[in-house]
Amino acid sequence: MFKQYEWSILIKVVLMFASITIASFLLVNGWYQYELLAVPVIIFQLIDFFRFHEKAQNEVNQFVESVHYRDFSRHFDVKHAPLELQTLRKGFNDINTTLKVISKEKETQYQYLQKILELVDTGILSYEMESGEVVWMNESLKKLLQVPYLKTIHSLSKRDWSLYHEIMALPLGETHIATAHLDKNAFKVLLSATAFQTEGKKYKLIAFQNVNEALDETESKAWQRLLSVMTHEIMNSVAPISSLSSTLKNILEISRENVSVENRGNFEDLELGINTIKSRSEGLLKFAETYRNLNKITTLNLQKIYARDLFENLHTLMQPTLEQKNIEMEIILKDPDLTLEADTNLIEQVLINLIVNAIEAVKERDEPQIILSAYVTATKRIVIKIADNGIGMQEELIDKIFIPFFTTKKTGSGIGLSLCKQIMMLHKGNIQVQSIEGEGTAFLLQF
Repeated sequence: MFKQYEWSILIKVVLMFASITIASFLLVNGWYQYELLAVPVIIFQLIDFFRFHEKAQNEVNQFVESVHYRDFSRHFDVKHAPLELQTLRKGFNDINTTLKVISKEKETQYQYLQKILELVDTGILSYEMESGEVVWMNESLKKLLQVPYLKTIHSLSKRDWSLYHEIMALPLGETHIATAHLDKNAFKVLLSATAFQTEGKKYKLIAFQNVNEALDETESKAWQRLLSVMTHEIMNSVAPISSLSSTLKNILEISRENVSVENRGNFEDLELGINTIKSRSEGLLKFAETYRNLNKITTLNLQKIYARDLFENLHTLMQPTLEQKNIEMEIILKDPDLTLEADTNLIEQVLINLIVNAIEAVKERDEPQIILSAYVTATKRIVIKIADNGIGMQEELIDKIFIPFFTTKKTGSGIGLSLCKQIMMLHKGNIQVQSIEGEGTAFLLQF
């Protein structure tokens, strides 16, 4: 194309040079009458040369404009163009076609990548490192953090300061488990960070993965293995002691009549010691057998149950105790047809345990109250909530209450909430706690 364009210019320049040469020759020889004929030819050639360049410049300007605005649909008419511009226009059309194909391929790739990122469960956030401006965040992240929009990464500090601080401190190329807080609930997220640079700007890409359930499951299995070993060793070690103490006690009973008066005090001390050994060994066996229950629940008898039926049974069961202790239990169920897939017996066991704990928590209140409710969240999860206006819990205790053996009660075994958590995990759900010291506590069963 450019070779033909160059040949057109060269031909015009040669013709103009020839005309000027002839005009000069006529002028030198004094042939003025012929000179008058040569001058209009030269003027015509100059005007033609100027128009030729002007047309070419206009064509280039139009092409540059179409590229600038990415208007690759513009078509340059080749058929009706001047002969010298036909090749130029054809070249522009070819370039436009190529750019249109490239643009379409990039748009397709962008849409494809965006759809993939929207489908993955991992939350993804990209922001410009210098200004903190958020470039992009996918739907998974919006659901995870329940934020519809973030203008800058610094906006996150108002919602969750600790998570924002951990994101900003996260080194590139590394992963870190952080805690995210949402409506008084806390859950663990695995953060991964990388960076890239384009057009002179640096961007940071953060991946958020909710690992709360995975960590809970791993922790639960670890406790189950530990409890299995402990109960096995305790029972194997204590059972012979209990049996031997029973045998020794029987021997003492038989030998009581043959003991002399002066040795009767020693005999009674020996009998007391054996009784103590027997009592404590039986207590240890009962303790181990109790914790064995944590590992016994492995399968579920799932069935469709109405929340209203579940609440009615609980109300009937707990009402005598509540009346005796003068505690009001309010039941809130906006949707009477709300149903869930669950093992009725196990879920009732969980709810009874939590209500008993709530009764204990509100016993010192002037107006004790327990609220039992059920609803569906925006993410289509069914939640059963047991709230009380009791004494609440200290913040440092909240992360410990589901640990086996841990209890704040003098007579507690530390098994109740651990068992509740295991039952909820078997239902592919979870149990969360919200508590403010001095104001009350709420347990949320999420299905």
